[in-house]
Amino acid sequence: MSFNTSSRQLSKTDEAPEDVPSQEVTPLDAPAPRDTVQTSEAETPEVSAPETEAPEAKAPEAEAPEAKAPEAPEAEAPEATTDPEPKAPEAKDPEPEAPEAEASQTETSQTEASETGTPETEGPEAEAPDADAPEGEVEAPEQAAAAPDPAVSDADTPTAPRPRRWRRVWGGWREKYPVAARVLAWTTTAVALAVVVVALLMPTQADKVRIAAFVRLPVEAIFGAALLIVLPRKPRIAVAAFAGLGLGALTVVNFLDIGFNEYLGRGFNVVLDWSLFSDAQGYLQDTFGKGGALGIAALAVTLVIAVLALTTLSVIRLGNLAARHTETATRTTLVLAIAWVTCAALGVQYAAGIPIASEHTMQALQFKAEQVQRTLQDEAEFAKIAKKDNFANTPPDQLLTGLRGKDMMITFIESYGRSAIEDPVMAPGVDATLTAENKKLTDAGFAAKSGWLTSATYGGSSWLGHSTFMSGLWISNQQRYRTVTAGERLTLPGAFKKTGAWDTVGVMPGVQKAWPEQNFYGIDKLYDSRKLGYKGPKFSWSTMPDQYALTAFERLVHSKKHDKPLMSTIILTSSHQPWAPIPELVPQDQVGDGSIYNAIEKAGKKPADIITDSTKSKQEYGKSIQYSVSSLINYLVKYGNKNTVLIFLGDHQPIARVSGNHASRDVPVSIVAKDPKVLDKIAAWNWADGLQPKQDTPVWKMNAFRDRFLTAYGSTPAP
Repeated sequence: MSFNTSSRQLSKTDEAPEDVPSQEVTPLDAPAPRDTVQTSEAETPEVSAPETEAPEAKAPEAEAPEAKAPEAPEAEAPEATTDPEPKAPEAKDPEPEAPEAEASQTETSQTEASETGTPETEGPEAEAPDADAPEGEVEAPEQAAAAPDPAVSDADTPTAPRPRRWRRVWGGWREKYPVAARVLAWTTTAVALAVVVVALLMPTQADKVRIAAFVRLPVEAIFGAALLIVLPRKPRIAVAAFAGLGLGALTVVNFLDIGFNEYLGRGFNVVLDWSLFSDAQGYLQDTFGKGGALGIAALAVTLVIAVLALTTLSVIRLGNLAARHTETATRTTLVLAIAWVTCAALGVQYAAGIPIASEHTMQALQFKAEQVQRTLQDEAEFAKIAKKDNFANTPPDQLLTGLRGKDMMITFIESYGRSAIEDPVMAPGVDATLTAENKKLTDAGFAAKSGWLTSATYGGSSWLGHSTFMSGLWISNQQRYRTVTAGERLTLPGAFKKTGAWDTVGVMPGVQKAWPEQNFYGIDKLYDSRKLGYKGPKFSWSTMPDQYALTAFERLVHSKKHDKPLMSTIILTSSHQPWAPIPELVPQDQVGDGSIYNAIEKAGKKPADIITDSTKSKQEYGKSIQYSVSSLINYLVKYGNKNTVLIFLGDHQPIARVSGNHASRDVPVSIVAKDPKVLDKIAAWNWADGLQPKQDTPVWKMNAFRDRFLTAYGSTPAP
């Protein structure tokens, strides 16, 4: 970017004479004695008027430079010899001198008052007009150029537009520090170019962010440069601003993609995922407190605004630079276009999957557009699928005949995924716990079989996993969740309720407000976090330890006398991220109202201690799974009986920072019972014995479990 102000200022000087009478220009044709210049330079060095007439040229603020412009060489010659000060070039620059003319207006008037009363155009100006002009025509400019009259406003005097203050200051700074100005210009241009290139080439996954990804040729930049070069100034700025805002918005979405891939194992859905920000805010508040959550939210908003502003200003700057250097910009764009076409045709790559000729932004926009289209189409298609239910019309007496009289428990362990059993960091501790807890079960007369289910979600959105498992539908997004919960789909708890042979109960410490889905799931009585009597501290997001939730379930529900067996749905939360602090097991008779956990919570680790460290997060996550599994098995061994049947599983894998990039979505599922007939009915499933599924144990999609389970235990399909 050029910082030479003379070209811009001269253009204004050249235009100024068109706005004033031609007679005011001619005084410069008259001879100007040298001593006159010396007299006037002290106040207005740019106006080298004749002797004793210095104030006359300054009366109209902008007339001095205007009158001097046609004869700039003659006016500059005496200044160069008589005034060594650096203001000599200002004779050609009306912009910086506007304040001087205005500031010295009063002084000029006083000087004129001390003169003999001669009008400003008297003397040389009177002699200057064309000889052919009548005398009356000479008088008009003399009166117009007379000493300033307070009754006459500046608006009545034809002047060049006064530059804004920041431009005058900036122009003066550039002239005073030309080297620093050039360095600043080059640096700003380099930053603008870097911003645009990074925005155009930014990957959507954290593991793909590397230097090679940003040293490619983005075709979008080549097309954009070609367009901005040929556009006039105003359309160019408008198009550049629009493109910059669009690029900034795409950059924000790219950051969201990175975050969603890191935590949920998928990109950001621009149609459905906006509602998740309220859940994210709640998670931050539970993890870092209200102040921390507000601070993070404010920082996020600030960053979004900064990104939008930075990309917009960067594109505008590069567009203006290309317009000022059209020939160079055109040649450069042509060379880059040829290079891009050549690399694309030959398939040149830095490494596998990183071509030099990039179409990243166009592909990203195309993907998002297709995603929006698929999402909108999926809504109508899924509504049709949800209406089809193989067991919708099965009579109550033909449902779950193989489990009559059994106390059923369906328990979800938060974030209990396959990585907990197979990851080298977490597996040793988790596998040892599963082995020890399985031995407890065996000693108490229980047996277990375990398999794998592929969850519909990953890293979060647990309710999608819950609804997929219990409804028999693939609930992979919030839109599907709203659709299915608004209908009358038969769920697993609903099937038990439909028979009339079970009372259905829900124990959900993670629910902290009204939960309308209770009716959809067919749960008669719900115990949420407000109804479990807990008086202890929260453990980050988790409202209470799992051991306490199970103890409260026993106290409030299971230990009571019932006319019917129970069908209980329990969701445990202690293994919810950020896995700090983690509760500890306490003697069962000391659980009480949960006050005992105050000291444990205070002594535990803080979320900030582990949240940015992948290895520490893995270690603490593994410990949280061990705690949850141990709490559940201890409860079953202590309070279970021959009619107890427990189904427990994970709702999804932990976040990618813990489970690893590109990890599967598989979660373990186990069925535990004392009655051998219960496990005999699923022998054909080929599940592994015990609480640990094997590596080659069959893997089902989670939505397949409902129909397989209903069929295995005596339910007759009736669509």
